[in-house]
Amino acid sequence: MDDAVRGIGFIATGYAIIACADAAVKWSLPQVGPAGAMVWRGVFGALAIWILARGASLRPVNLRLIGWRSTLHCIVTVAYYLAWARAMPLAETYAVAAAAPLLMTLLAIPLLGEQVGWRRWTSTMVGFGGVLVMLNPGGALWRWESAMLLSGIALMALTRIWTRMLARTDSPATIAFWLLAAHVPIGLALLPVFPPKALLPDAATVAALVFLGCANGVAHFLFARAFAVAPVSVLAPFEYSTLVWGLVLGLLIWGEFPAAATLAGAAIVIAAGLYNLYRERLRARQAKGQA
Repeated sequence: MDDAVRGIGFIATGYAIIACADAAVKWSLPQVGPAGAMVWRGVFGALAIWILARGASLRPVNLRLIGWRSTLHCIVTVAYYLAWARAMPLAETYAVAAAAPLLMTLLAIPLLGEQVGWRRWTSTMVGFGGVLVMLNPGGALWRWESAMLLSGIALMALTRIWTRMLARTDSPATIAFWLLAAHVPIGLALLPVFPPKALLPDAATVAALVFLGCANGVAHFLFARAFAVAPVSVLAPFEYSTLVWGLVLGLLIWGEFPAAATLAGAAIVIAAGLYNLYRERLRARQAKGQA
């Protein structure tokens, strides 16, 4: 129980830090653009993880899979940053991102060989019904940025499945370090496509971008610590806490508040995700009892 409480503390703090980092980058994007923000995030995020690793080896074992995962996650970052650059509210992006656990349920079938019963199939389909509620024609999320972000979320779900696979060979710090380090060359390559407004942003923006990178490094390190001491089934529900943080930060900084349909759809998606988690825990108990 002590380990579970510690793990919950680590992951809840990590998600709060990530939400604040997302608010910082959204605020900075008008000056630096998506590509510039990626470079800042990569440099200071990788540096923070290197410092927190305290000299532990960050050399990858499964180099190929780490390379693919890091590259795809950079595409996910571009999708988020473009959505925020187009003034999409934080809470709305987190509402769309709530579909990630549902997509992981589907991807785990071919990639991890997991079996999904009719109850989880039904709840997953209900969850995707919640996505359709959010994306209702003419609503606040009926925009091309939502389709782009949903595609990015599908890639994010795939990278999370790969994280489970990489956990067999590589440490969490190694996985997180190379994910953030990959943002630097890919961000530099994208600078001609998304040129920054100024070569050197003002002092406040620089401070926000340094915070962005360091906060990402600290948050990923906390995630690694959380999953090292507590079961995934205990920690998974806290992923939805970012929606609460997005609501608070978006309202305080930009006066944003999601439409009713967005909140209703997010509630359906989260309920379906939590039910899938409950069924997964139940199956794990039954399997343990039969062993």
